[in-house]
Amino acid sequence: MCGIVGYIGERDAAPIIVDSLVRLEYRGYDSAGVATIHEGRLYVEKDAGKLTEGGEPTKLQRNLRKLPGKVGIGHTRWATHGDPNRRNAHPHTDCRDEIAVVHNGIIENFMQLKEELEDKGHRFDSETDTEIVPHLIEQGMKEGKSFFEAFVEAVRRLEGSYAIAAICTREPDVILAARKESPLVVGLGDDGNFLASDIPAILPETNRVIPIDDGEIVVVKRDEIKILDVETLEDVTEEKKVQIVEEDPHTLERRGYPHFMLKEIHEQPEAVRNTLRIERENLMEMAEELVGGDYTKLYIVACGTSYHAGLGAKYATELLAKFPVDVVIASEFRYVTKELVDEDTLVLAISQSGETADTLAAVREANARGATTIALTNVVGSTITREVDHVMYTHAGFEKAVAATKTYTAQLAAMYTLAVELARHFGEITDKESEEYHDELDKVPEMLEEVLNWEREREIAVMGGRYKERPNWFFIGRGPGYPTAMEGALKLKEITYQHAEAYPAGELKHGPLALIEEGVPVVAVAQPGGAYEKMLANIEEVKARGATVITVADEKDEAVEEHSDHVIQVPSISEVFSPIVYTVPLQLLAYYMSVARGIDPDYPRNLAKSVTVE
Repeated sequence: MCGIVGYIGERDAAPIIVDSLVRLEYRGYDSAGVATIHEGRLYVEKDAGKLTEGGEPTKLQRNLRKLPGKVGIGHTRWATHGDPNRRNAHPHTDCRDEIAVVHNGIIENFMQLKEELEDKGHRFDSETDTEIVPHLIEQGMKEGKSFFEAFVEAVRRLEGSYAIAAICTREPDVILAARKESPLVVGLGDDGNFLASDIPAILPETNRVIPIDDGEIVVVKRDEIKILDVETLEDVTEEKKVQIVEEDPHTLERRGYPHFMLKEIHEQPEAVRNTLRIERENLMEMAEELVGGDYTKLYIVACGTSYHAGLGAKYATELLAKFPVDVVIASEFRYVTKELVDEDTLVLAISQSGETADTLAAVREANARGATTIALTNVVGSTITREVDHVMYTHAGFEKAVAATKTYTAQLAAMYTLAVELARHFGEITDKESEEYHDELDKVPEMLEEVLNWEREREIAVMGGRYKERPNWFFIGRGPGYPTAMEGALKLKEITYQHAEAYPAGELKHGPLALIEEGVPVVAVAQPGGAYEKMLANIEEVKARGATVITVADEKDEAVEEHSDHVIQVPSISEVFSPIVYTVPLQLLAYYMSVARGIDPDYPRNLAKSVTVE
């Protein structure tokens, strides 16, 4: 969602802020703007549109870079209140053009505050909820308060979610910021300091960051950072730990790939290898501790691709550990499923960013009801890691494309490892069987490299071009193949804008079969296992009704070819772990179809990488 950046230091602020905003493009946005202060005057430039087109700077970017001054704030906006246009773009200012504010989140009581301010003579230019913030600060300063005092008072009156940054011409040596339920980090530089919604924005400038917690205010100066509790104004700076980010900033570059998505698809062997290598000992210890508790159920809560990873983990945990698992979409969990949560419940929350609003809300509900909570995330120091009892990390590196790829397979690798260890500690598998499963997981990176060889990839690329104009797609699978089908359909929807639906193959006769006619593409996931023969029958069902069948199958499977128009072969892997390998060809199919349709797969319309508001 919206991106925030701030800089105060010895260098010109605008170019630094704009470069950082470009690195936040994966969050999704429809307008952008920057505000700086120079020689006592506030400069603001903003408009609807993108900062880059085809990898080149736009007129908007060039205009933003020209603003003078050593202090500034910037923003990329995802429209919530008001259309995406110049008037509604951030930063927003007060009536006197002394204060500028950028904001990520939703202010729920803005209409009430707006009416109150209008009664006091304030006039508003935009339709946004954000614009009330500079006016609240202005009103406080009219009443004799300092910029800091007026900012604190304004923040205390806001209801909803926010990350806010503000500057003021009367105090040009400071940026003030606050956070509630929207991500915000401080970056410590050698010649100045930074604010950002996400670490990647400022990583090329500094790898020393401090995550800001809910209910905290930040005072950012050239050579000083102060963090305060918003209610008590107690200084908590000394309690905060400076995190050193190990990620190489060059991973934020495409490195010769035409798109970040293709680069990240090809980084999956390394992502899985690193996750297994670095995280296995932690997962073994966690499994031992969890089995020692008196837990009766496990809920996995997540959204989007992470939800599909949770389904893959459900099959593995139930098949291996014989422990019941429910996978719940996070936005549903907090309204219904929470009533079933108690101190005998495990809740595993999956969030690639660690900032997903609905998933965080589910964790907070689970904590309030006494459950033991676990997070699986790709971002060290993200909000979710500070709110759970146990943390599992994927070590996939930063993922810039909106459509998740390497974080998905890394999530599966981590949860499969946990499932094996839970099964061993529950006594459902022997130590020898556990070693065999771990050995198989260790071979997955090599399997992924084989899937990503050029001959197979070229075959899939041709297929994507051939079928790029088929408007309706169906994906079917059984057992662990079903979440693979769901993820394949989601990828196609996300980046090709073609309609795609996934079904358990056994459900075809209960409705979906009525939609199968001549030429309709059906992607079948046909991994070996207990339901394989049934899956072949389902493939024949759609083939007999004229469907064009594309099947992902084991490289040793000879029977499936006579039932399919195209077969994409993958290395042999046990059914329980099959999603980690079988999903990759479907990522490639979606990618190449997107490119063939002239769509930028990195930044699909209407979508954002991190969904930080409900």
